[in-house]
Parts: sequence; C-alpha cells; structure tokens
Amino acid sequence: MVNKIALIGAGNIGSTLALLAATKNLGDCILVDVVEGVGAGKSLDLNQASCVENFTTSFSGSTDFSTIKGADVVIVTAGVPRKPGMSRDDLLAINSKIIRSVAKAIFEYCPNAFVICITNPLDAMVQLLKETANLPSNMVCGMAGILDTSRFKFFLSQELNVSVEDIQALVMGGHGDTMVPLPNYCSVSGIPLSNLIEMGMISQQKVNEIIERTKNGGAEIVNLLKTGSAFYAPASSGIAMAESFLLNKKKIFPCAVYLNGEYGVQGLYVGVPCIIGSNGIEKVIELKLTQEEKSHFMKSVNSVKQLLEAIPKSEE
Repeated sequence: MVNKIALIGAGNIGSTLALLAATKNLGDCILVDVVEGVGAGKSLDLNQASCVENFTTSFSGSTDFSTIKGADVVIVTAGVPRKPGMSRDDLLAINSKIIRSVAKAIFEYCPNAFVICITNPLDAMVQLLKETANLPSNMVCGMAGILDTSRFKFFLSQELNVSVEDIQALVMGGHGDTMVPLPNYCSVSGIPLSNLIEMGMISQQKVNEIIERTKNGGAEIVNLLKTGSAFYAPASSGIAMAESFLLNKKKIFPCAVYLNGEYGVQGLYVGVPCIIGSNGIEKVIELKLTQEEKSHFMKSVNSVKQLLEAIPKSEE
C-alpha cells in the first residue's frame, strides 16, 4: 500500500517537500493550500516533472482539508514566513490562528498520522498544534534541531575544509537565537572538535563565531532574500524525519519534542535528540550536559515558555 503524505501549505517549503518525497519514493503527496489554485498548480507541475525524472509519486492539490483524510504523515508549513526585521514573536498572532485551524483538520481527518510542524515560531506552534488537535505527544514533533545542526555542520566544514559528511554535531534548545549548539558533542570523523582546536585546525574564537552565526542562521537568509525565508534546508530536514518514520529507520535527530520530565522540563516542546521510528518519537535521549550547557539550555526553555505565554487566546 502506498503511503499518503499530506503537505499543509504549498509554498516554497511545501512544494520542495513534495519533490524530495518523490525523489525518495516515500509516498503520494497531497498539497493543501488556502490560496485557490496553488496546490493544484504545483501538483500538476510536479506530475509533469515525474515524466522526466521517472518517479512514480502521484501529486494532487486542493484547498479542502478533507483531502488529507487517512494521511500517514502530515507536514505543516502553513503560515506567514518571516520578513526582514520581523522576529519570530511577531509571527505569533497570525500563525497561531492558522495552526489552530490546521490542528482541528488533522484531528478530524487523520488523527493517527505522524505530524511534523515546520511553521514558525516553531516551538510554540508545535505545542499549540499538539494541544489543539489533542494528539499523542509521540506522534507530534517539530522540525528545528536538524536544520540548526545542518547549519552548524556546514559552517564548520567550510572553516575546516573537510566534507560535511565527516562532521557530527548537535544543536539543542528552542528554534531561535537562544538555541544551544554543543561543541562538546561535535566531532570530525570521530575526532573531537576540542582536539582539532588543540591541533590548530580551528581556533576557539572561530568556533564561537560559528556558534553565533548558527544561532542567526535563519535571519541571515531572510536578510539576503529580502522577500522570504529559507526553504531548501528546512524541507530536507522535514523529509529526513518523515523518512525515518515511514521506513522505521530509527534515526537519531534533534527535534522539538514533548518533554515529560527529561532534562528537568515538564510538559513543554523543546529541541533535544530523539529516536524516530514507526512509532513516532520512540525515545528522548538525555545527554549529560555541563553546568554551562545546562544554563544555556534552561535559558532557551524559558524563551519557549515566554513565546507560549504570548500566544493570543483562541476567539472561540
């Protein structure tokens, strides 16, 4: 039986998600967008591309939420992207209203789906989605840490002049400027980053600069694009999560997941490493953090709490 992937939001990220899902043969895709013709038009374009690329994925588009019925995976990108000068906090009023309507549709049409939220501000939106849809916490998560980690890895690879494939890295915490890149858990082909600093391959100052650039990675792209935000890397990250679920790969990713006492956090979505398999979020991995890392992580947790408190109350 062919998997069904529902992509809610057919903008840059949504359409890139569809293309990547096809190249990996993960399942048929339905693109849902509130703008008339966008989902249908991009689906038609993708179907025609299949004749050239020789993938068998079927695409369809709609404005009707009922078309997501029975989806195995739902990836939510619906919402307004950041513009230059706009903080993630500024997005709360608009995107919280959108997420509430999406959550209700998921609850009605595919309550057993594995749900991945990409809409910003990420940590607050995935929490709102989970609570509104009343879905099990292991089946709802947010894409954040994979993207942040990919930025950290790329910047390190450029500075070290080594392949990104050789770099193992980890970024925890909220998806914003309080995220926590962890140099202590970074290595290159098994060689700890601290050893490379001792060898003179990279300086501590440069590592610190890369950490700061990673924290502002999204804003850097927003400022360059002027009229939009990142979409290739976010889509790649979302598909990696969907693939691990659909194929039961049990890969370890840093994701925004619901914490139930882990890391001393109760009832909150925050970015931590976890295992994704056919049962969704199968295990949260608790790392041993230094006192400084714990302090940075809790600062990020508090930032997420502040975002949640700032979400406008439902009009209903």
